[in-house]
Amino acid sequence: MTVFQAIILAIIEGLTEFLPVSSTGHMILGSSLMGIESNKFVKLFTVAIQLGAILSVIVLYFNRFFQTLDFYFKLLVAFIPAVIFGLLLSSKIDQLLESPLGVAIALLIGGVILLFVDKWFKNGTIDDTNDISYSTAFKIGLFQCLSMIPGTSRSAATIVGGMAQRLTRKAAAEFSFFLAVPTMFGATVKKLYDFYKDGYVISNEEIKLLFIGNVVAFIIAMLAIKYFISFLQKRGFRLFGWYRIVVGGVLLVLLLSGYDLQVI
Repeated sequence: MTVFQAIILAIIEGLTEFLPVSSTGHMILGSSLMGIESNKFVKLFTVAIQLGAILSVIVLYFNRFFQTLDFYFKLLVAFIPAVIFGLLLSSKIDQLLESPLGVAIALLIGGVILLFVDKWFKNGTIDDTNDISYSTAFKIGLFQCLSMIPGTSRSAATIVGGMAQRLTRKAAAEFSFFLAVPTMFGATVKKLYDFYKDGYVISNEEIKLLFIGNVVAFIIAMLAIKYFISFLQKRGFRLFGWYRIVVGGVLLVLLLSGYDLQVI
């Protein structure tokens, strides 16, 4: 992996991690178009740069992370379903990750759903994440488990789950961002531990690429989050739905034409 390729993948991660468009699908498409061959470091890189994206949420919502313990307990309650299902279905999830076709189909289905979300859940009454109950947090956590299907999008699953519990677009998106911190941090630490357990040693050049990737992902994710909230309040999800359908369609066309999509 070159420095240029690392920057492009980090831009993709920063842009897509918090938008309802599936970072996995875009990583597969981006790496394949750039001719990046999947190997241990590439897999490590795509996981580790999530730390930069996580940091962007903490920086943007710094004051929100130093409130009452109630805030953390609700995040914990919402996080629990992902821990349970993640441990139980770990091997199955890894198998699904090996299927670009499954990712393309998930993108298409999710895109169609986003076309109608604004109509289905247009009467949200909870506009402040502090007003979310524990039961609501848990239900959103159950929706998050849907994102274990590659191509679904963690952001899309949790935001739609929040709106289904009568959260406004803004409140649902913000709670999705907050929930991303323990979820992505936990997934990243587990993957890093797995690499360490397998005896993988990172070279100095790879450390440099990881540093660059995290910095770029951090900056891009900050911009994506900031402008996503504003766009969402004004325009809703319809454009994201059409976008997912286009990306999913492109992946399907490439697969059907025999193009070798690299799963990372």
